[in-house]
Amino acid sequence: MAEAAAARLITRIVDAQSARGTASVVLTGGRNGNALLAAIGASPARDAIDWSRLDLWWGDERYLPQGHPDRNATQAGEELLDRVPVDPARVHEMPSSDGADGENVEAAAARYAAELARAARPDDHAGVPSFDVCLLGVGPDTHVASLFPEHPGVRETERTVVGVRGAPKPPPVRVSLTLPAIRAAKEVWLLAAGEDKAEAVALALSGPGEIQAPASGATGRARTLWLLDRAAAAKLPSDLYPPASA
Repeated sequence: MAEAAAARLITRIVDAQSARGTASVVLTGGRNGNALLAAIGASPARDAIDWSRLDLWWGDERYLPQGHPDRNATQAGEELLDRVPVDPARVHEMPSSDGADGENVEAAAARYAAELARAARPDDHAGVPSFDVCLLGVGPDTHVASLFPEHPGVRETERTVVGVRGAPKPPPVRVSLTLPAIRAAKEVWLLAAGEDKAEAVALALSGPGEIQAPASGATGRARTLWLLDRAAAAKLPSDLYPPASA
């Protein structure tokens, strides 16, 4: 799944740069997001991307000190970004807990929202750039970014970034894009691989609503793409995903 997603993403970035000169992507962390970045790094096609004309944002971040090994940005650097010629000014990391806002994660979220707003054009949606692709990993509980079922963040309808406290998985304090910001993307790609994601995928695609299953509310303006391996798709109805032939 990671290799297939990497090939698609490289093509999508190259197409956007050919059409417009630049491209904008929201990265995701976790097992699937990091595997995708590693697959890009291993692909000979990665050099087709003009890394100096690529804006990179994050869908969420663990609110930890800069450089902490559990931060999504740190892991993205290790998997890919430290090995390609990105423009540091176009790598938009979310604030860290040792930054200007200290323990005030709500202020940190507002700071990132302001950075997104400065990058948005008048014809963009929701006060954020029109991301070419917003990548999201799907958690076993159907969470995306740091929007968890029944949590306050998934109910947000106006702000583009929120501080998250009391997250049900560690660390409990995080910064996350909201569904309004995610839905401003041209394309949203949801990544899930492994048996532990099968129930979440089936639930999210059954239409339960975003409060119970945040992944079901993550949609792109032009396209919503689910990228699954067979294990993650195992509990989908056969008319959605026919089983492999014997």
